[in-house]
Amino acid sequence: MKNELTLKTRREFLRATVLGGALSWTVPAFLARTFSALEARAADQATQAVTGRDASILVVLQMAGGNDGLNTVVPFTNDHYRRARPKLALPETKVLKLTDDLALHPSLAGFRDLHHAGQLAIVQGVGYPNPNRSHFRSTEIWQTAADAQAFERYGWLGRYFDNACAGCEPTVGVSIGRQMPQAFAAKGPGGVTLDNPQSFRYLPPGGGRPQEARQTEASFRKLNEEDMAENSGGTIGTIGGAAPQAGSALDFLERTAMEAQVCSDTIRAVAGRGENRAAYPGSQLGNSLKLVARLIAGGMATRVFYVSQGGYDTHVNQLAAQERLLKDLGDSVAAFVQDLDRQGNLPRVLLMTFSEFGRRVSENASGGTDHGAAAPMFLAGGRVKAGLAGRYPSLAPADLVQGDLSYTVDFRAVYATVLERWLSIPSQPILGKKFSALPLV
Repeated sequence: MKNELTLKTRREFLRATVLGGALSWTVPAFLARTFSALEARAADQATQAVTGRDASILVVLQMAGGNDGLNTVVPFTNDHYRRARPKLALPETKVLKLTDDLALHPSLAGFRDLHHAGQLAIVQGVGYPNPNRSHFRSTEIWQTAADAQAFERYGWLGRYFDNACAGCEPTVGVSIGRQMPQAFAAKGPGGVTLDNPQSFRYLPPGGGRPQEARQTEASFRKLNEEDMAENSGGTIGTIGGAAPQAGSALDFLERTAMEAQVCSDTIRAVAGRGENRAAYPGSQLGNSLKLVARLIAGGMATRVFYVSQGGYDTHVNQLAAQERLLKDLGDSVAAFVQDLDRQGNLPRVLLMTFSEFGRRVSENASGGTDHGAAAPMFLAGGRVKAGLAGRYPSLAPADLVQGDLSYTVDFRAVYATVLERWLSIPSQPILGKKFSALPLV
């Protein structure tokens, strides 16, 4: 009788607060798993203990807008380079030399130091057949690992979640930002998106006023209090697994409230527990990587983190814009690697960059470059095979494809390398075909 009255009271409360508001709020609709083991860890533990959360971690860094690879990894002795770019070609006296023929942009001192320390691999001439110069479509191709003429519903990382992470916590994938990347799209729920852990909670659409947010959270916590107190599991299912979707709309809302609360509380607890041990640039990218390092230090059970840096669409005045962006990139990644090294977590973290395309070989009349094709990728971490991989594309006019560099490495070969040699899963079921792994890790 007592349970029956409790259930009736809870459902009346739900109708009065949630349904009465015409569902004027949204929550993260995750299939949450229990975090009890995570919460039991010591608050001051920096390196994650061997409890199933000591696996390799991948950090994907998107350089959005199409980075100019020619002025990033610079063929400074190449006559074709200087003839094609009378204004944009970087002086030999300023570039950061890697070999007798190739150098890094002068702003990439952070990358130069990582390279010298054996912590940076550079993959040259990365692209794909029949390149697309649309930002949207080319990004979609990179995010889904599809052929240029094919359209995939799920992202390459989403297919990884589906194939290798069944039953994992929703935080198996964490994207830092306000939008879930298409790369995370999966058949089953996987991955969360957050901008600030302290605001990662149930909010009305558009954020709402602070009072509305507090009332929403209080409503959800009140809804959960009765279930946890009676501990009957009669209407919410087991906390440790995904609750079945059968049942009434009220059952679904009760489960959703519990799942949202568990994820919200855990992410904030983990972020508060972690500690940064390096100085980062005060940029959006620096803050994103700083947060990722803190979540790793705090013990987040995440296999893939995703961060982004925008602004690389340099049609005009490229020199100043790229100088600023690449300095931010190099300094932020260098701080991240240093932070992880001091935590003791660097050996199990790999950071990989990508941009949806490179730029044209020839500069345009506006002091910039237009959409192109092949460009370099960077991989940083404690276990990378440092140095140059792949072959730099030819800049000879006869070898260009409509003014673009012809790719020498398919980007999916890099993905295959990461999947097989870092995440330890066969790549063919995820990528749809076999790509030979590269000597990168």
